[in-house]
Amino acid sequence: MNPASNKAMTILSKTPIPLLVVVVFVLGYTFKGVVSTAPPADMSSHEHASDESSEEIWTCSMHPQIRLPKPGKCPLCSMDLILATEKPGTETAKKAKSEPKYACSMFCVPPMPRPGKCPICGMEMVEVEDTGGDEGAPRTLTLSAMAQKLAEIETVPVERNTVSAEIRMVGKIDYDETRLGYITAWVPGRLDRLYVDYTGVPVQKGDHMVYLYSPELATAQTELLEALQRIKPGEPGKSSLLNERAGAWLESIRDKFRLWGLTDAQIAEIEGRGTASDNMTIYSPMGGIVIHKNVLEGSYVKTGTRIYTIADLAHLWVKLDAYESDLAWLRYGQQVEFEAEAYPGETFTGTVAFISPVLDAKTRTVKVRVNVENLDGRLKPEMFVRAVAHSEVAAGGRVVDAELAGKWMCPMHPEVVKDDAGSCDRCGMPLVRTETLGFVSIDTGDIEVPLVIPASAPLITGKRALVYVEHPDEPGTYQGREIRLGPRVGNQYIVFDGLAEGERVVVSGNFKIDSAMQIMAKPSMMSPEGGQPPPSHDHGHEKHPGKATAEVMPSPRQDLDEPNGLKLDIPPAFSNEFTPVLTAYLKTQDALSHDQYGPAKDSAKDLLAALAGVDMSLLTGQAHLAWMKEADSMTKTASGIASSADIQTARASFALLSESMIVAARCYGATSETVHRFHCPMAFGDRGGDWLQTKDKTENPYFGSAMFRCGVKKEAIGRQAAGGTSDGR
Repeated sequence: MNPASNKAMTILSKTPIPLLVVVVFVLGYTFKGVVSTAPPADMSSHEHASDESSEEIWTCSMHPQIRLPKPGKCPLCSMDLILATEKPGTETAKKAKSEPKYACSMFCVPPMPRPGKCPICGMEMVEVEDTGGDEGAPRTLTLSAMAQKLAEIETVPVERNTVSAEIRMVGKIDYDETRLGYITAWVPGRLDRLYVDYTGVPVQKGDHMVYLYSPELATAQTELLEALQRIKPGEPGKSSLLNERAGAWLESIRDKFRLWGLTDAQIAEIEGRGTASDNMTIYSPMGGIVIHKNVLEGSYVKTGTRIYTIADLAHLWVKLDAYESDLAWLRYGQQVEFEAEAYPGETFTGTVAFISPVLDAKTRTVKVRVNVENLDGRLKPEMFVRAVAHSEVAAGGRVVDAELAGKWMCPMHPEVVKDDAGSCDRCGMPLVRTETLGFVSIDTGDIEVPLVIPASAPLITGKRALVYVEHPDEPGTYQGREIRLGPRVGNQYIVFDGLAEGERVVVSGNFKIDSAMQIMAKPSMMSPEGGQPPPSHDHGHEKHPGKATAEVMPSPRQDLDEPNGLKLDIPPAFSNEFTPVLTAYLKTQDALSHDQYGPAKDSAKDLLAALAGVDMSLLTGQAHLAWMKEADSMTKTASGIASSADIQTARASFALLSESMIVAARCYGATSETVHRFHCPMAFGDRGGDWLQTKDKTENPYFGSAMFRCGVKKEAIGRQAAGGTSDGR
């Protein structure tokens, strides 16, 4: 087989079957002309000349790059060639263009000149129209009207519009830290009476809370009374200077009492009583709920000992977790709606008052604090909530809010919003314009409405985004174009660059168009420069099987444990074709299990020869496609064994070979001798490895004599296959 054919076969063997048949169908009748490749090297110059001058061109339904001047067998897969088209400009070509064409609605084969059943899937062929002309630009694909319908192509115009982002968050309710109060012992003493003796009690400002015994308090009261006695205004002989000093002393004692928490009424009561007392009553400085009682009645306390904690539950915080990807849509002062588990179906509202400047490295979230009014007391701290914030987004990611446009807001208290400049009623800070906090009104006319496209339009890989744009003057012609995307908002993307308003982009069928571009080696999603086939996804096999190592072995195939997953119609004659392949494989396994590196390489070469001698023309349809897939994989991995540098590299390639051989043995290996599938879970760094052998006891090809009996028999394959599994150790 010549190098060009080898390359074509490699490209197609790596292309997923559904993708291949879709693109082959589209290419077969939608491109204006079929792209031809250089003829195989084994074709004579006379045949090449005939191809240029002949009116009829015959191609393979599986390999459209094959173009021959007469019917026959495909040189790649031995399938019967079909009539593709005639040389443009000839009378026969003009006649063929006017004649009806018939194609499979499942995209299995290119259009054919006769009706009937699809040779691949058996469905009835439907009539389609044909197109002619030139091939077009490198990034362009032209489809006929029928082809657009079969490929389910759908386009929508690019629009300028604000988009609505819905940010969902979860969190819980907490106390408002700015509305917590503490009752502490401002003088040392003993708690003779606690008027509030359990938590949860509501109190009002000025309610008595503690009756405290304090000898220090009695001493201070005595000083207060002495200071009063020294002041006798208008008494003859008394110096005014002495009165001034006594008054200053008295006022300092009063200030000391105030610092201890006594009210002016309590101080006046002591002065009026005229006697010192060693007890005092402590009153509540605020209203709220007692949420902590820190000491017991009768306890001795020092200065600063906390006795009660009081919280004002009429105002609460809701602490939410927002993902870092949603931060672009959250703003200080934004309205948030949330629901609590205790009140299903009921919605509460709050205002974003703080967005943490630090990201949690473990959860990848940012804390968002929402201020909530709770005048009826229904919301409780520690309740779990689910919140939603809605943002109308303009260009540049700015949030649109018509209600806040042109207003003034407090940077510390977002609930304080005024129409004019001024100061905050709560903290006295100067108000700032809401525009400085990231808000803008769509009615101001000073912003640009962003370009948006549906989320299904771009094909995204890594940092690249590709869309297919319909040519405005040529319906059915689509051009690939790389664009620069902004953030995704709901079901739409904001477009920063690459599209213009009014252009129509493909939102359905764009993968089919891109697949056709890949097969034609044109620039596509996976091949930006074109000219290269799409990357292989064939079970994760190495690019260079001969260099496979235990450290880079791919994950095992997932279909190895599904023995009945593939139902194929295999003619009995093909089993004889497969038997030499399986025999050569079993010799390779036996050599590796006995640490015989040289015989293993020789058996791998025999396996390559056996694969080359298989007559694929005995298979049709799905069975043919399945064999081509597995045979290509076996050829590459057997070559890796034959060209390996050491036995470890050979064993790594043998693991990949075994995966394809197991599937092939189930489908095609109706041999007279039963073979067994074994599994070693310790091979290749606990990745595991499977293989086939005829002997009933384990002979491990991956460890050889080091762990000769390491393995478990998983199944038996062949005419005499027995069910069940057993331990072969």
